[in-house]
Amino acid sequence: MDMDVLEGALWGFVGGFALIVGALIAQAHEMSRAAVGGILAFGAGVLITALTFDLTEEDFAAGGTGPTALGLLLGGAVFVGGDALIGRRQMREQMRDEGMREEEGNPAALAMGAILDGIPESFVIGASVTQGEGVAIPVVVAVFLSNVPESLSAAAGFRMRGWTGARSVGLWVVVTAVATLSAAFGALVADGLSDDTFGFVNAFAAGAVLAMVADTMIPDAFRDAGRWAGFITVAGFALAFLLSTA
Repeated sequence: MDMDVLEGALWGFVGGFALIVGALIAQAHEMSRAAVGGILAFGAGVLITALTFDLTEEDFAAGGTGPTALGLLLGGAVFVGGDALIGRRQMREQMRDEGMREEEGNPAALAMGAILDGIPESFVIGASVTQGEGVAIPVVVAVFLSNVPESLSAAAGFRMRGWTGARSVGLWVVVTAVATLSAAFGALVADGLSDDTFGFVNAFAAGAVLAMVADTMIPDAFRDAGRWAGFITVAGFALAFLLSTA
């Protein structure tokens, strides 16, 4: 197998492995919702930096205005459509109306939502291995930080449904495997794409990730971390930007 594909799969696994880490932490220690929200806010800030300077800027340099703009818009539209298809937003609204936490909802919807989030993130990670200056480390870090609280916050709901720790961790192992395969696919196809096509495809994935940040990460961060979520998001953005320009 091509070494780039293996490297892409490895980095995709690193990002997805955070889901398993979060599940394992949840078995040993119940983290406060404020702490989970803070991690989400910080990860959102880092991810916005990575989307702006490590992805969209490179996509524009490779493909130009048209492919980049079209990719971003279509990626966002597909994410929103997919989210509606699996009913995750409806589940959240129902939980709020009934005074329940989101993680008390359907585990299958939570898993499908994690896969929907993870595929474009992992594809971008894999594609970055064969394009530009190598793997986009800020993207990997941001994905890792966003995945930990996702499995952490779901742990309580799984316990309420009688799931064992092994079953909960097993679910996230499956999602991590999907992320790994998505990153390997990104590395496989990116090397053979023309500049215009690469700009479009990578911008498509970036648009989907940005829609996820706005639709999922930031609202959840503000719900759990309160007024500090905005400042923590800015701190994540600033730190990632300074590191990317160092």
